[in-house]
Amino acid sequence: MLIEHRGSCPTVHESAYIAPTAVVSGDVTVGAGVRILHGAVVTAEDGPVVLGDNVVVMENAVIRGRAGHPSIVGNSVMIGPHAHVNGSTIGADAFIATGAALFPGSVIGKRAEIRVNGVVQIRTRLHDGAVVPIGWVAVGDPAQILSPDRHDEIWTIQRGLNFLSTVYGVGRDESMREVMSQQSDFYGAHLDDRVIGPDTD
Repeated sequence: MLIEHRGSCPTVHESAYIAPTAVVSGDVTVGAGVRILHGAVVTAEDGPVVLGDNVVVMENAVIRGRAGHPSIVGNSVMIGPHAHVNGSTIGADAFIATGAALFPGSVIGKRAEIRVNGVVQIRTRLHDGAVVPIGWVAVGDPAQILSPDRHDEIWTIQRGLNFLSTVYGVGRDESMREVMSQQSDFYGAHLDDRVIGPDTD
């Protein structure tokens, strides 16, 4: 399904395929040979999404563009089932496995691999060919790649990256009630969405 969001419509190459149950919303550019499979959501909330050529977005993956943090996916990238790409730049030939999570401002080098349930934290930069092992966490610039049992080390680095400011544009002292009130207003823009097409074949 193609949706106009915040006044912008997706641009889809004629050779791309979007499954009938997938959603492509807003300022999204879909390159040649792209395949967006069932249940996937590619949404330009208030920042663009660009999918290069021959990108495959598997079932139930989410790719989201944000203000100041567009999602730019290079050519020949695999985005696995249930992966979450949120305001990340991904180099060509990278592999983003099932359940991986990439947060705003992260940069993934060419040919990098984020394996099953791997996490790349906000404003983290991975070099070309880097590997985040199954369930591990990459954090910082340049990235440190740590096992999840090293939470204290991860948190020490992550705290300095300022998650609330990067993701929500708010200060550290804001309550979840205030943040979610702002997010409710922000996502209320979907009330004005307009379906412009079922999909492309």
